[in-house]
Amino acid sequence: MFITDIRKEFYDVVVNQRVALLVSSEIDALCACKILQALFHCDQVQYTLVPVTGWQDLGTAFLEHKEQFRCFVLINCGANVDLLETLQPEEDSIFFICDTHRPVDVVNVYNDTQVKLMIKQDDDLGVPSYDDIFRDEEEEGGNDSGNESDGGSEPSGKRRRYDEVYYAAAMVIFELAWVLTKDTKDMLWWAIIGLTDQLVHDKITHMKYVTDIATLQRHVSRHNHRNEDEDNSLSIDCMRISFEYDLRLALYQHWSLFESICNSSYTSCNFKLWSMHGQKKLQEFLADMGLPLKQVKQKFNSMDMSVKENLREVIEESSNKYGMKDIRIQTFGVHFGFKNHFLASDVVHATAALLESTEKDDSPGDNFIKALDCLSRSNLERLHGGIDLAKKKLMAIQQTVASCICTNLILSQGPFLYCYLLEGTPDVKLFSKPMALTLLCKYLLKAFVRSTRNKRCKLLPLIIAAPMDVEKRTVIVLGIPPESETSDKKNFFGRAFEKAAESTSSRTLHDHFDTSIIELKMEDRTKFLDALITLLS
Repeated sequence: MFITDIRKEFYDVVVNQRVALLVSSEIDALCACKILQALFHCDQVQYTLVPVTGWQDLGTAFLEHKEQFRCFVLINCGANVDLLETLQPEEDSIFFICDTHRPVDVVNVYNDTQVKLMIKQDDDLGVPSYDDIFRDEEEEGGNDSGNESDGGSEPSGKRRRYDEVYYAAAMVIFELAWVLTKDTKDMLWWAIIGLTDQLVHDKITHMKYVTDIATLQRHVSRHNHRNEDEDNSLSIDCMRISFEYDLRLALYQHWSLFESICNSSYTSCNFKLWSMHGQKKLQEFLADMGLPLKQVKQKFNSMDMSVKENLREVIEESSNKYGMKDIRIQTFGVHFGFKNHFLASDVVHATAALLESTEKDDSPGDNFIKALDCLSRSNLERLHGGIDLAKKKLMAIQQTVASCICTNLILSQGPFLYCYLLEGTPDVKLFSKPMALTLLCKYLLKAFVRSTRNKRCKLLPLIIAAPMDVEKRTVIVLGIPPESETSDKKNFFGRAFEKAAESTSSRTLHDHFDTSIIELKMEDRTKFLDALITLLS
Protein backbone atom coordinates (compact mmCIF):
# COMPACT_ATOMS: atom_id res chain seq x y z
CA MET A 1 0.00 0.00 0.00
CA PHE A 2 1.05 3.61 -0.44
CA ILE A 3 2.23 5.52 2.60
CA THR A 4 0.54 8.92 2.82
CA ASP A 5 2.18 10.22 6.00
CA ILE A 6 5.85 9.22 5.79
CA ARG A 7 6.62 10.38 9.32
CA LYS A 8 3.79 8.56 11.09
CA GLU A 9 3.55 5.44 8.94
CA PHE A 10 7.28 4.90 8.33
CA TYR A 11 9.67 6.73 10.62
CA ASP A 12 7.71 6.44 13.88
CA VAL A 13 7.39 2.70 13.20
CA VAL A 14 11.07 1.97 12.48
CA VAL A 15 12.56 4.29 15.08
CA ASN A 16 12.03 1.73 17.85
CA GLN A 17 13.11 -1.32 15.84
CA ARG A 18 16.25 -2.93 14.52
CA VAL A 19 16.24 -2.21 10.81
CA ALA A 20 17.77 -4.07 7.86
CA LEU A 21 18.61 -1.49 5.22
CA LEU A 22 18.87 -3.12 1.76
CA VAL A 23 20.29 -0.67 -0.76
CA SER A 24 20.76 -1.19 -4.48
CA SER A 25 24.00 -0.20 -6.22
CA GLU A 26 22.77 3.05 -7.74
CA ILE A 27 23.79 6.61 -6.94
CA ASP A 28 20.31 7.83 -6.08
CA ALA A 29 20.00 4.86 -3.68
CA LEU A 30 23.38 5.67 -2.08
CA CYS A 31 22.28 9.27 -1.50
CA ALA A 32 18.96 8.19 0.03
CA CYS A 33 20.90 5.75 2.19
CA LYS A 34 23.28 8.50 3.42
CA ILE A 35 20.32 10.70 4.45
CA LEU A 36 18.59 7.81 6.20
CA GLN A 37 21.82 6.80 7.97
CA ALA A 38 22.21 10.38 9.25
CA LEU A 39 18.63 10.31 10.58
CA PHE A 40 19.20 6.92 12.22
CA HIS A 41 22.36 8.28 13.90
CA CYS A 42 20.35 11.23 15.25
CA ASP A 43 17.80 8.91 16.86
CA GLN A 44 20.16 6.06 17.69
CA VAL A 45 18.28 3.56 15.58
CA GLN A 46 20.08 0.23 15.23
CA TYR A 47 20.43 -0.81 11.62
CA THR A 48 22.42 -3.12 9.37
CA LEU A 49 23.35 -1.90 5.89
CA VAL A 50 23.38 -4.51 3.13
CA PRO A 51 24.32 -3.55 -0.46
CA VAL A 52 22.40 -5.56 -3.07
CA THR A 53 23.19 -5.66 -6.79
CA GLY A 54 20.23 -7.69 -8.07
CA TRP A 55 17.31 -9.99 -7.22
CA GLN A 56 19.54 -12.94 -6.28
CA ASP A 57 21.47 -10.71 -3.90
CA LEU A 58 18.25 -9.40 -2.40
CA GLY A 59 16.96 -12.96 -1.84
CA THR A 60 20.22 -14.02 -0.19
CA ALA A 61 20.35 -10.89 2.00
CA PHE A 62 16.77 -11.49 3.13
CA LEU A 63 17.44 -15.14 4.01
CA GLU A 64 20.51 -14.16 6.03
CA HIS A 65 18.70 -11.47 8.02
CA LYS A 66 15.12 -12.66 8.33
CA GLU A 67 15.71 -14.34 11.72
CA GLN A 68 17.11 -11.19 13.42
CA PHE A 69 14.97 -8.51 11.74
CA ARG A 70 11.26 -7.86 11.31
CA CYS A 71 11.67 -4.50 9.65
CA PHE A 72 13.22 -4.18 6.16
CA VAL A 73 13.81 -0.91 4.32
CA LEU A 74 14.45 -1.41 0.59
CA ILE A 75 15.95 1.49 -1.36
CA ASN A 76 15.62 1.44 -5.17
CA CYS A 77 14.73 -2.22 -5.25
CA GLY A 78 11.70 -4.40 -4.65
CA ALA A 79 8.75 -2.46 -6.08
CA ASN A 80 8.51 -3.89 -9.59
CA VAL A 81 7.87 -7.56 -8.73
CA ASP A 82 5.41 -9.21 -6.36
CA LEU A 83 7.73 -8.98 -3.35
CA LEU A 84 5.96 -11.42 -1.05
CA GLU A 85 5.90 -14.07 -3.76
CA THR A 86 9.60 -13.52 -4.46
CA LEU A 87 10.85 -13.55 -0.85
CA GLN A 88 8.20 -15.73 0.89
CA PRO A 89 8.60 -13.90 4.24
CA GLU A 90 6.96 -14.68 7.60
CA GLU A 91 3.72 -12.85 8.29
CA ASP A 92 5.25 -10.46 10.81
CA SER A 93 7.92 -9.07 8.44
CA ILE A 94 7.28 -5.56 7.16
CA PHE A 95 8.86 -4.09 4.01
CA PHE A 96 9.16 -0.35 3.50
CA ILE A 97 10.02 0.26 -0.16
CA CYS A 98 11.38 3.49 -1.61
CA ASP A 99 11.95 2.59 -5.25
CA THR A 100 12.19 4.57 -8.49
CA HIS A 101 11.93 1.57 -10.83
CA ARG A 102 8.75 1.24 -12.88
CA PRO A 103 6.29 -0.29 -13.38
CA VAL A 104 5.30 -0.93 -9.76
CA ASP A 105 3.73 -4.36 -9.30
CA VAL A 106 0.08 -3.78 -8.44
CA VAL A 107 0.08 -6.63 -5.88
CA ASN A 108 2.47 -4.50 -3.80
CA VAL A 109 0.05 -1.59 -4.05
CA TYR A 110 -2.84 -3.65 -2.68
CA ASN A 111 -0.99 -5.43 0.12
CA ASP A 112 -2.10 -3.50 3.21
CA THR A 113 -0.21 -5.38 5.89
CA GLN A 114 3.36 -6.17 4.87
CA VAL A 115 4.32 -3.96 1.92
CA LYS A 116 4.47 -0.19 2.44
CA LEU A 117 5.43 1.90 -0.60
CA MET A 118 7.19 5.22 0.03
CA ILE A 119 6.46 6.51 -3.44
CA LYS A 120 5.30 10.07 -3.96
CA GLN A 121 2.01 10.08 -5.80
CA ASP A 122 0.66 12.43 -8.41
CA ASP A 123 -3.05 12.89 -8.95
CA ASP A 124 -3.36 10.86 -12.13
CA LEU A 125 -2.13 7.59 -10.73
CA GLY A 126 -3.78 5.21 -13.13
CA VAL A 127 -3.65 2.31 -10.65
CA PRO A 128 -6.20 -0.28 -11.80
CA SER A 129 -8.90 -0.78 -9.20
CA TYR A 130 -8.67 -3.81 -6.90
CA ASP A 131 -11.77 -5.41 -8.41
CA ASP A 132 -10.49 -5.01 -11.95
CA ILE A 133 -7.35 -6.97 -11.25
CA PHE A 134 -8.38 -9.67 -8.86
CA ARG A 135 -11.99 -10.25 -9.90
CA ASP A 136 -10.97 -10.84 -13.52
CA GLU A 137 -8.58 -13.55 -12.43
CA GLU A 138 -11.29 -15.49 -10.66
CA GLU A 139 -13.59 -15.12 -13.66
CA GLU A 140 -10.93 -16.70 -15.85
CA GLY A 141 -11.87 -19.87 -14.04
CA GLY A 142 -8.76 -19.99 -11.93
CA ASN A 143 -6.62 -21.13 -14.84
CA ASP A 144 -4.43 -18.04 -14.67
CA SER A 145 -2.53 -17.74 -11.45
CA GLY A 146 -1.75 -14.12 -12.25
CA ASN A 147 1.81 -14.96 -13.25
CA GLU A 148 3.24 -13.52 -16.40
CA SER A 149 3.52 -16.99 -17.94
CA ASP A 150 0.23 -16.76 -19.82
CA GLY A 151 1.46 -13.72 -21.74
CA GLY A 152 -1.72 -12.64 -23.46
CA SER A 153 -4.28 -13.01 -20.68
CA GLU A 154 -5.92 -9.77 -19.60
CA PRO A 155 -5.44 -9.88 -15.81
CA SER A 156 -1.72 -10.55 -15.82
CA GLY A 157 -1.31 -7.66 -18.24
CA LYS A 158 -3.15 -5.43 -15.78
CA ARG A 159 -1.18 -6.78 -12.86
CA ARG A 160 1.98 -4.94 -13.83
CA ARG A 161 0.58 -1.85 -15.48
CA TYR A 162 1.23 0.85 -12.98
CA ASP A 163 3.62 3.33 -14.52
CA GLU A 164 4.13 6.65 -12.84
CA VAL A 165 6.63 9.47 -12.81
CA TYR A 166 10.03 9.00 -11.23
CA TYR A 167 10.85 10.73 -7.98
CA ALA A 168 14.45 10.42 -6.85
CA ALA A 169 14.55 8.22 -3.73
CA ALA A 170 16.98 10.71 -2.16
CA MET A 171 14.36 13.47 -2.52
CA VAL A 172 11.69 11.34 -0.83
CA ILE A 173 13.98 10.61 2.14
CA PHE A 174 15.13 14.25 2.27
CA GLU A 175 11.51 15.36 2.57
CA LEU A 176 11.20 13.00 5.53
CA ALA A 177 14.22 14.69 7.16
CA TRP A 178 12.63 18.08 6.47
CA VAL A 179 9.30 17.01 8.02
CA LEU A 180 11.25 15.82 11.08
CA THR A 181 13.11 19.20 11.09
CA LYS A 182 16.40 17.30 11.08
CA ASP A 183 17.56 18.24 7.60
CA THR A 184 21.14 19.49 7.23
CA LYS A 185 23.12 20.93 4.34
CA ASP A 186 24.80 17.58 3.79
CA MET A 187 21.42 15.88 3.45
CA LEU A 188 20.28 18.55 1.00
CA TRP A 189 23.44 18.06 -1.08
CA TRP A 190 22.80 14.30 -1.21
CA ALA A 191 19.23 14.93 -2.37
CA ILE A 192 20.62 17.16 -5.15
CA ILE A 193 23.07 14.44 -6.23
CA GLY A 194 20.24 11.86 -6.25
CA LEU A 195 18.19 14.05 -8.60
CA THR A 196 21.19 14.86 -10.82
CA ASP A 197 21.94 11.14 -11.12
CA GLN A 198 18.50 10.63 -12.64
CA LEU A 199 19.21 13.31 -15.23
CA VAL A 200 22.74 12.09 -16.06
CA HIS A 201 21.56 8.50 -16.52
CA ASP A 202 18.49 9.65 -18.44
CA LYS A 203 15.79 8.36 -16.11
CA ILE A 204 13.66 11.49 -15.96
CA THR A 205 12.41 14.05 -18.44
CA HIS A 206 13.99 17.48 -18.56
CA MET A 207 10.65 18.98 -17.52
CA LYS A 208 10.50 16.85 -14.37
CA TYR A 209 14.13 17.72 -13.59
CA VAL A 210 13.42 21.46 -13.80
CA THR A 211 10.37 21.11 -11.53
CA ASP A 212 12.38 19.20 -8.90
CA ILE A 213 15.29 21.65 -9.16
CA ALA A 214 12.85 24.44 -8.23
CA THR A 215 11.76 22.49 -5.13
CA LEU A 216 15.38 21.95 -4.08
CA GLN A 217 16.25 25.57 -4.79
CA ARG A 218 13.75 26.66 -2.13
CA HIS A 219 15.46 24.38 0.39
CA VAL A 220 18.88 25.75 -0.61
CA SER A 221 17.69 29.35 -0.09
CA ARG A 222 16.28 28.40 3.29
CA HIS A 223 19.55 26.81 4.44
CA ASN A 224 21.70 29.65 3.12
CA HIS A 225 19.46 32.20 4.79
CA ARG A 226 19.67 30.28 8.05
CA ASN A 227 23.47 30.37 7.94
CA GLU A 228 23.85 34.07 7.24
CA ASP A 229 23.48 34.80 10.94
CA GLU A 230 26.22 32.40 11.98
CA ASP A 231 29.77 33.65 12.53
CA ASN A 232 31.44 30.68 10.90
CA SER A 233 29.79 31.04 7.51
CA LEU A 234 33.24 31.61 5.98
CA SER A 235 35.29 29.21 8.08
CA ILE A 236 37.83 26.89 6.46
CA ASP A 237 35.63 23.79 6.69
CA CYS A 238 32.29 25.40 5.90
CA MET A 239 29.98 24.09 3.20
CA ARG A 240 28.11 26.36 0.79
CA ILE A 241 25.58 25.11 -1.76
CA SER A 242 24.74 27.47 -4.60
CA PHE A 243 22.28 27.38 -7.49
CA GLU A 244 24.23 27.62 -10.76
CA TYR A 245 23.35 27.97 -14.39
CA ASP A 246 26.29 25.97 -15.62
CA LEU A 247 27.70 24.30 -18.71
CA ARG A 248 26.78 20.83 -19.96
CA LEU A 249 30.44 19.90 -20.06
CA ALA A 250 31.39 16.85 -18.01
CA LEU A 251 33.95 17.48 -15.25
CA TYR A 252 35.33 20.58 -17.02
CA GLN A 253 36.43 22.23 -13.77
CA HIS A 254 38.63 19.20 -12.97
CA TRP A 255 39.94 18.68 -16.51
CA SER A 256 41.01 20.87 -19.40
CA LEU A 257 38.23 22.64 -21.27
CA PHE A 258 39.36 20.99 -24.52
CA GLU A 259 39.15 17.42 -23.16
CA SER A 260 35.82 18.10 -21.53
CA ILE A 261 34.34 19.38 -24.83
CA CYS A 262 35.72 16.30 -26.63
CA ASN A 263 34.35 13.83 -24.08
CA SER A 264 30.93 15.32 -23.25
CA SER A 265 28.14 13.73 -25.27
CA TYR A 266 26.34 17.04 -25.79
CA THR A 267 29.23 18.79 -27.57
CA SER A 268 30.73 15.67 -29.12
CA CYS A 269 27.44 14.75 -30.84
CA ASN A 270 26.74 18.32 -31.94
CA PHE A 271 30.16 18.68 -33.58
CA LYS A 272 30.23 14.99 -34.74
CA LEU A 273 33.76 14.76 -33.37
CA TRP A 274 34.26 11.23 -34.75
CA SER A 275 34.69 12.78 -38.25
CA MET A 276 37.44 14.98 -39.67
CA HIS A 277 34.83 17.60 -40.49
CA GLY A 278 33.74 17.58 -36.83
CA GLN A 279 37.30 18.08 -35.60
CA LYS A 280 37.64 21.03 -37.98
CA LYS A 281 34.37 22.48 -36.70
CA LEU A 282 35.64 22.22 -33.12
CA GLN A 283 38.79 24.19 -34.03
CA GLU A 284 36.57 26.86 -35.62
CA PHE A 285 34.43 26.95 -32.47
CA LEU A 286 37.49 27.49 -30.26
CA ALA A 287 38.72 30.22 -32.60
CA ASP A 288 35.28 31.87 -32.50
CA MET A 289 35.48 32.05 -28.70
CA GLY A 290 38.83 33.80 -29.04
CA LEU A 291 40.43 31.61 -26.38
CA PRO A 292 44.14 30.77 -26.90
CA LEU A 293 44.66 27.00 -27.49
CA LYS A 294 47.31 26.98 -24.76
CA GLN A 295 44.65 28.11 -22.25
CA VAL A 296 41.98 25.69 -23.49
CA LYS A 297 44.28 22.66 -23.32
CA GLN A 298 45.67 23.19 -19.82
CA LYS A 299 43.96 22.23 -16.57
CA PHE A 300 40.99 24.43 -15.81
CA ASN A 301 42.46 25.46 -12.45
CA SER A 302 45.59 26.78 -14.17
CA MET A 303 43.77 28.96 -16.70
CA ASP A 304 44.26 32.73 -16.44
CA MET A 305 41.73 34.43 -14.22
CA SER A 306 40.98 36.91 -17.02
CA VAL A 307 39.91 33.97 -19.24
CA LYS A 308 37.93 32.22 -16.52
CA GLU A 309 35.96 35.24 -15.38
CA ASN A 310 33.31 35.30 -18.07
CA LEU A 311 34.05 31.89 -19.60
CA ARG A 312 30.47 30.60 -19.37
CA GLU A 313 29.07 33.63 -21.20
CA VAL A 314 31.75 33.39 -23.92
CA ILE A 315 31.06 29.67 -24.46
CA GLU A 316 27.30 30.25 -24.47
CA GLU A 317 27.56 33.01 -27.06
CA SER A 318 29.66 30.90 -29.45
CA SER A 319 27.53 27.80 -28.82
CA ASN A 320 24.42 29.65 -29.99
CA LYS A 321 26.11 30.28 -33.35
CA TYR A 322 26.84 26.55 -33.65
CA GLY A 323 23.28 25.44 -32.92
CA MET A 324 23.91 24.47 -29.27
CA LYS A 325 21.20 26.67 -27.80
CA ASP A 326 20.93 24.86 -24.48
CA ILE A 327 24.56 24.35 -23.51
CA ARG A 328 23.78 25.73 -20.06
CA ILE A 329 21.65 23.88 -17.56
CA GLN A 330 20.22 24.59 -14.12
CA THR A 331 22.20 22.77 -11.46
CA PHE A 332 23.85 23.19 -8.07
CA GLY A 333 27.44 23.51 -6.97
CA VAL A 334 29.05 23.09 -3.57
CA HIS A 335 32.07 24.74 -1.95
CA PHE A 336 33.89 22.85 0.78
CA GLY A 337 36.07 25.48 2.45
CA PHE A 338 37.88 27.77 0.02
CA LYS A 339 39.45 25.61 -2.65
CA ASN A 340 37.15 22.66 -3.30
CA HIS A 341 34.31 23.35 -5.70
CA PHE A 342 32.19 20.59 -7.25
CA LEU A 343 29.11 20.55 -9.45
CA ALA A 344 26.44 17.96 -8.68
CA SER A 345 27.17 16.20 -12.00
CA ASP A 346 30.89 15.92 -11.08
CA VAL A 347 29.95 13.95 -7.98
CA VAL A 348 27.53 11.75 -9.95
CA HIS A 349 30.23 10.81 -12.49
CA ALA A 350 32.80 10.19 -9.74
CA THR A 351 30.47 8.05 -7.64
CA ALA A 352 29.37 6.01 -10.68
CA ALA A 353 33.01 5.38 -11.63
CA LEU A 354 33.84 4.16 -8.09
CA LEU A 355 30.69 2.04 -7.90
CA GLU A 356 31.53 0.21 -11.14
CA SER A 357 35.31 0.35 -10.92
CA THR A 358 37.06 -2.44 -12.86
CA GLU A 359 40.59 -1.30 -12.00
CA LYS A 360 41.31 -3.66 -9.12
CA ASP A 361 39.62 -6.94 -8.33
CA ASP A 362 37.41 -5.38 -5.68
CA SER A 363 34.10 -7.03 -4.88
CA PRO A 364 30.86 -5.09 -5.57
CA GLY A 365 30.59 -4.68 -1.77
CA ASP A 366 34.01 -2.94 -1.58
CA ASN A 367 33.09 -0.64 -4.46
CA PHE A 368 29.81 0.18 -2.74
CA ILE A 369 31.60 1.27 0.44
CA LYS A 370 34.10 3.39 -1.55
CA ALA A 371 31.29 5.09 -3.46
CA LEU A 372 29.41 5.72 -0.21
CA ASP A 373 32.60 7.18 1.28
CA CYS A 374 33.17 9.61 -1.56
CA LEU A 375 29.82 11.28 -0.77
CA SER A 376 31.13 12.39 2.64
CA ARG A 377 32.83 15.77 2.68
CA SER A 378 35.44 14.35 5.05
CA ASN A 379 36.62 12.12 2.21
CA LEU A 380 37.54 14.48 -0.60
CA GLU A 381 40.57 12.40 -1.58
CA ARG A 382 38.29 9.55 -2.49
CA LEU A 383 36.07 11.93 -4.49
CA HIS A 384 39.08 13.21 -6.45
CA GLY A 385 40.08 9.58 -7.10
CA GLY A 386 36.56 8.95 -8.42
CA ILE A 387 36.82 11.98 -10.71
CA ASP A 388 40.05 10.59 -12.23
CA LEU A 389 38.33 7.25 -12.84
CA ALA A 390 35.33 9.05 -14.34
CA LYS A 391 37.58 10.84 -16.86
CA LYS A 392 38.97 7.50 -18.05
CA LYS A 393 35.44 6.15 -18.30
CA LEU A 394 34.16 9.12 -20.33
CA MET A 395 37.14 8.86 -22.69
CA ALA A 396 36.49 5.13 -23.13
CA ILE A 397 32.81 5.81 -23.89
CA GLN A 398 33.71 8.50 -26.42
CA GLN A 399 36.27 6.31 -28.20
CA THR A 400 33.82 3.40 -28.33
CA VAL A 401 31.07 5.64 -29.75
CA ALA A 402 33.48 6.93 -32.41
CA SER A 403 34.59 3.43 -33.43
CA CYS A 404 30.98 2.12 -33.53
CA ILE A 405 29.86 5.01 -35.75
CA CYS A 406 32.91 4.87 -38.04
CA THR A 407 32.76 1.09 -38.51
CA ASN A 408 28.94 1.05 -38.90
CA LEU A 409 28.40 -1.30 -35.97
CA ILE A 410 24.85 -0.01 -35.42
CA LEU A 411 22.46 -2.04 -37.53
CA SER A 412 18.80 -1.37 -38.19
CA GLN A 413 16.90 -4.55 -37.33
CA GLY A 414 13.43 -3.33 -38.33
CA PRO A 415 11.65 -2.23 -35.15
CA PHE A 416 14.88 -1.27 -33.36
CA LEU A 417 18.58 -0.48 -33.81
CA TYR A 418 21.10 -3.04 -32.58
CA CYS A 419 24.77 -2.83 -31.66
CA TYR A 420 27.02 -5.63 -30.41
CA LEU A 421 30.39 -4.81 -28.83
CA LEU A 422 32.86 -7.49 -29.89
CA GLU A 423 35.08 -9.24 -27.36
CA GLY A 424 38.33 -7.57 -28.39
CA THR A 425 36.94 -4.02 -28.12
CA PRO A 426 39.12 -1.81 -25.89
CA ASP A 427 37.59 -1.16 -22.44
CA VAL A 428 34.96 -3.81 -23.09
CA LYS A 429 35.23 -4.94 -19.44
CA LEU A 430 33.97 -1.52 -18.35
CA PHE A 431 30.80 -1.99 -20.40
CA SER A 432 29.81 -5.19 -18.62
CA LYS A 433 28.53 -2.83 -15.88
CA PRO A 434 24.96 -1.51 -16.17
CA MET A 435 25.54 2.24 -15.55
CA ALA A 436 28.54 2.45 -17.89
CA LEU A 437 26.62 0.53 -20.56
CA THR A 438 23.57 2.80 -20.10
CA LEU A 439 25.70 5.91 -20.63
CA LEU A 440 27.38 4.35 -23.67
CA CYS A 441 24.00 3.32 -25.10
CA LYS A 442 22.57 6.81 -24.57
CA TYR A 443 25.62 8.54 -26.15
CA LEU A 444 25.65 6.05 -29.02
CA LEU A 445 22.00 6.60 -29.90
CA LYS A 446 22.49 10.39 -29.78
CA ALA A 447 25.53 10.15 -32.03
CA PHE A 448 23.80 7.79 -34.47
CA VAL A 449 20.74 10.04 -34.75
CA ARG A 450 23.07 12.97 -35.53
CA SER A 451 25.06 11.08 -38.16
CA THR A 452 22.42 9.02 -40.03
CA ARG A 453 20.53 10.32 -43.03
CA ASN A 454 17.77 7.73 -42.64
CA LYS A 455 14.79 9.55 -41.12
CA ARG A 456 13.08 6.36 -40.00
CA CYS A 457 16.13 5.24 -38.00
CA LYS A 458 16.03 8.47 -36.00
CA LEU A 459 12.78 7.33 -34.36
CA LEU A 460 13.96 3.87 -33.30
CA PRO A 461 15.02 2.57 -29.87
CA LEU A 462 18.46 1.00 -29.42
CA ILE A 463 19.44 -2.39 -28.03
CA ILE A 464 23.09 -2.90 -27.15
CA ALA A 465 24.84 -6.13 -26.14
CA ALA A 466 28.31 -6.44 -24.60
CA PRO A 467 30.34 -9.41 -23.31
CA MET A 468 29.58 -9.95 -19.61
CA ASP A 469 31.56 -12.98 -18.50
CA VAL A 470 33.83 -14.64 -21.05
CA GLU A 471 34.22 -17.86 -19.05
CA LYS A 472 30.48 -18.35 -18.56
CA ARG A 473 29.92 -17.11 -22.14
CA THR A 474 27.27 -14.57 -21.21
CA VAL A 475 26.42 -11.15 -22.64
CA ILE A 476 24.64 -8.22 -21.01
CA VAL A 477 21.77 -6.80 -23.07
CA LEU A 478 20.20 -3.38 -22.55
CA GLY A 479 17.45 -1.49 -24.36
CA ILE A 480 16.70 2.25 -24.31
CA PRO A 481 13.72 4.18 -25.78
CA PRO A 482 14.07 6.39 -28.89
CA GLU A 483 16.05 9.61 -28.65
CA SER A 484 13.69 12.58 -28.50
CA GLU A 485 13.22 15.71 -26.43
CA THR A 486 9.55 14.94 -25.81
CA SER A 487 10.06 11.30 -24.77
CA ASP A 488 8.54 10.37 -21.41
CA LYS A 489 11.51 8.02 -20.78
CA LYS A 490 9.23 5.01 -20.30
CA ASN A 491 11.06 1.86 -21.25
CA PHE A 492 9.00 -1.11 -22.45
CA PHE A 493 11.90 -3.46 -23.17
CA GLY A 494 11.61 -5.33 -19.85
CA ARG A 495 8.34 -6.98 -20.87
CA ALA A 496 9.58 -7.60 -24.45
CA PHE A 497 12.77 -9.25 -23.19
CA GLU A 498 10.74 -11.55 -20.93
CA LYS A 499 8.45 -12.64 -23.76
CA ALA A 500 11.27 -13.13 -26.28
CA ALA A 501 13.25 -15.26 -23.82
CA GLU A 502 10.14 -17.31 -23.02
CA SER A 503 9.11 -17.96 -26.62
CA THR A 504 12.60 -19.13 -27.65
CA SER A 505 13.60 -20.82 -24.36
CA SER A 506 16.71 -18.62 -24.33
CA ARG A 507 18.85 -19.00 -21.22
CA THR A 508 18.51 -15.55 -19.66
CA LEU A 509 18.98 -14.13 -16.22
CA HIS A 510 16.61 -11.28 -15.28
CA ASP A 511 18.58 -10.31 -12.19
CA HIS A 512 18.76 -6.51 -12.49
CA PHE A 513 16.28 -4.30 -10.66
CA ASP A 514 15.94 -2.41 -13.93
CA THR A 515 13.95 -4.83 -16.10
CA SER A 516 15.37 -3.45 -19.35
CA ILE A 517 18.77 -5.04 -18.55
CA ILE A 518 19.24 -8.80 -18.82
CA GLU A 519 22.01 -11.36 -19.08
CA LEU A 520 21.94 -13.87 -21.92
CA LYS A 521 23.98 -16.88 -23.09
CA MET A 522 26.08 -15.99 -26.15
CA GLU A 523 24.79 -18.97 -28.13
CA ASP A 524 21.18 -17.83 -27.66
CA ARG A 525 21.78 -14.30 -28.87
CA THR A 526 20.64 -14.83 -32.47
CA LYS A 527 17.36 -16.59 -31.69
CA PHE A 528 16.60 -14.12 -28.90
CA LEU A 529 17.06 -11.20 -31.34
CA ASP A 530 14.93 -12.87 -34.01
CA ALA A 531 12.15 -13.32 -31.46
CA LEU A 532 12.41 -9.65 -30.43
CA ILE A 533 12.16 -8.51 -34.06
CA THR A 534 9.02 -10.63 -34.56
CA LEU A 535 7.55 -9.46 -31.27
CA LEU A 536 8.12 -5.73 -31.83
CA SER A 537 7.33 -5.59 -35.56
